[in-house]
Amino acid sequence: MRFSKRTEWNTEESALALAHRERVQAGLPVADLTASNPTRCGFVYDAHLLAPLADQRALDYDPQPLGLLRTREAVCGYYRDHGVVVRPDRVALTTSTSEAYSFLFKLLCDAGSEIVVPQPGYPLFDFLAVLDDVRIKGAPLVYDHGWQIEPEGFRRAVTAETRAIVLVHPNNPTGHFTKRREAEELGKLCREQGIALIVDEVFLDYGFDGQKAESFAEGLEGVDVYVVSGLSKIAGLPQMKAAWIVATGPHAAEAMSRLEVIADTFLSMNAPVQGAIPAWLAGRGQIQQHITERVKANLAELDGQLADLDLVRRLEVEGGWYAVLRIPAVQPDETTVMELLERGAWVHPGYFFGMEESGWLVVSLLGSVEEFRTGVQVIVDYFRTHQSDNNCLVSVKP
Repeated sequence: MRFSKRTEWNTEESALALAHRERVQAGLPVADLTASNPTRCGFVYDAHLLAPLADQRALDYDPQPLGLLRTREAVCGYYRDHGVVVRPDRVALTTSTSEAYSFLFKLLCDAGSEIVVPQPGYPLFDFLAVLDDVRIKGAPLVYDHGWQIEPEGFRRAVTAETRAIVLVHPNNPTGHFTKRREAEELGKLCREQGIALIVDEVFLDYGFDGQKAESFAEGLEGVDVYVVSGLSKIAGLPQMKAAWIVATGPHAAEAMSRLEVIADTFLSMNAPVQGAIPAWLAGRGQIQQHITERVKANLAELDGQLADLDLVRRLEVEGGWYAVLRIPAVQPDETTVMELLERGAWVHPGYFFGMEESGWLVVSLLGSVEEFRTGVQVIVDYFRTHQSDNNCLVSVKP
């Protein structure tokens, strides 16, 4: 039997995953600092959250490729709350942001085309690109008193085969919001090269210190911009599989015509969820408040415990659910994560997000305050007491 080369992945369980599974199965304590699913983090949802799924209108099969009009109008209402006017004929509903990316790769790319993606970043793009016969090229985010886009790095990454640049706004896991000056630089590059800009805004509503970032749905002059978002983060409902694409720019009308054919080929969005999206969007404020309070509390806990620890520095973060830790680069991060797991804390190694093999840990701020406190204490105790074989741990303070 022959399978496609695009599915020739190494699916063997990693040493880290095996060690974590065996510890959990043994009943040993594990403070999970990787949690990303809000439905498993102890948040209380509205008791009537599922009621809209019983809408009798969902019994009528009305296959609308771009999604039901009333649902797309509700998405427009979400952007109106962000001060942006979006037309419903510029919205396409999808079952997930992953599907939205796949639709956009099909829209913009031929086999062998390239997409430029910032690093560090979430590793999902590699799998999505392979499945659509697209190549991913990394472009650097740099850290200098905060994360920043390095425009020349993006420019060097663009080739004749490039079809789009992807941004995550704010980035996952760095929490970096794309600033106006950075957007203008990338917009200039896109215009020069005739390429599109894809912007993932799933964490847009989760800015720190009251920061409310601008949505790219307002567009960039002369640039085809495709904004991707959904209820996974906006309403804390990853299980509902509800997302969308918003198209802006000089070729938006043709893009929507082509997206309609792509969406019509799959017709993957189900009617009950489409019917419930307006209610879920309208009620998003409650869960967003709970998540924001949790994330802020855990960030404060992290900073408090790290205050007197010179060996670990928490890097600046502007939004999202994660924090990046700079640690001494004296051994592979995988070794550090394994040793932390043996002490009862489960964290991400930085290389999972495209960072170097040594010197970085990533923690989620979403888990319960008690579990998070316990996990951070393990990290602090580890770096206070643990020495490398050569006794050469050094401070990473700026």
